Amino acid sequence: MKSYMARKGEVPRQWYVVDAQGKVLGRLASRVAMVLRGKNKANFTPHADAGDFVVVVNAAQVLLTGRKLDQKFYYRHSGYTGGLKTTTARQLLNKKPEEVLRHAVRGMLPKTSLGRHLLKKLKIYAGGEHPHQAQQPVSLTWED
Repeated sequence: MKSYMARKGEVPRQWYVVDAQGKVLGRLASRVAMVLRGKNKANFTPHADAGDFVVVVNAAQVLLTGRKLDQKFYYRHSGYTGGLKTTTARQLLNKKPEEVLRHAVRGMLPKTSLGRHLLKKLKIYAGGEHPHQAQQPVSLTWED
């Protein structure tokens, strides 16, 4: 018996919309990463893009449990000596709420060119509106 391997261009794409209001960041990011990767489909192939597009709205209302708003740090480095910059989750959520969720999902995707390609299929918006109505996105829900 032969195993089925999905090829580029033969996998049908679906658009999903997720409301992040009141959802815990890590749980939301893991579910979104699974859909982007295609692990919710029967034709999942590890080395191919078999996933769907995901639109996340209300990213500014995502929840972080415990004291992560003040104790979780995001780091970036300029490349120069002493160039380490730190930002707390509260500061980043106030300034760029989309980046908190994007950073969490990126950490759950492969660290290869496939992972960078999958991340481009994630559309995140801080408010409740999005410009992807023409793609007819379906609401993605689950029980928590």
